[in-house]
Amino acid sequence: MIKKINTKTIKLIKFYNFINYNLIYNNKAINRYKKDIFEISEDKARNLKTLKKTIINQKNCNLKKQAKNIVFSDGNPKSKIMLIGEAPGANEDQEGLPFVGRAGRLLDKMLAAINLDRKKVYISNIINFRPPDNRRPTEEEIKQYLPFISKHIEIIKPKILVLLGSTAMNALIGKDIVISKMRGKWIEKQFGTCKTSVIITFHPSFLMRQPAQKKMAWIDLKMIRDKKTKLKI
Repeated sequence: MIKKINTKTIKLIKFYNFINYNLIYNNKAINRYKKDIFEISEDKARNLKTLKKTIINQKNCNLKKQAKNIVFSDGNPKSKIMLIGEAPGANEDQEGLPFVGRAGRLLDKMLAAINLDRKKVYISNIINFRPPDNRRPTEEEIKQYLPFISKHIEIIKPKILVLLGSTAMNALIGKDIVISKMRGKWIEKQFGTCKTSVIITFHPSFLMRQPAQKKMAWIDLKMIRDKKTKLKI
């Protein structure tokens, strides 16, 4: 006899699947590397193309001189949910896509835990070229790229903006704040003509180093899920 699984049990299964540390190190190939084509308006397509070209052609950028590829974005540009991380690492620089290494595999699991995937969200970074040795971007580099990511947000016009980690938070919300006090809260923020609801959570790479914090990240994820339901997106 098969017992019916209730909603609470399903949620627990998703949570424990999310915090299963062994899955972080799974090297199995993931289909997300395959490019998907999304039909978007001509204006949005043109604006994204122009922004990407502007970033590539900018002067006085030492990062792009050492990088193999620009890491502009991944996911669905029509999505109303946008995620922003810090900067590309070695894997991202090689593939030209954000979050494709170990941290990316964890991000995929985080999204799956709330019934999302890369076809349902849009992903970018504060910095579009890999800093040498995967170091943290400097304040000058963040300052240089801030107009680009702000414009990027304005073009996508997300209703939900998820900032992954302290670098994204400090760049877009404020320097003198700490993530432990700001995560798990909704902030209304304006980026040009785009007004959006912002939430801050831990970067997947931080969660790999501090797996105990996954419990707090799960709270943030549920808030995103609930906001998505409320906004009907």
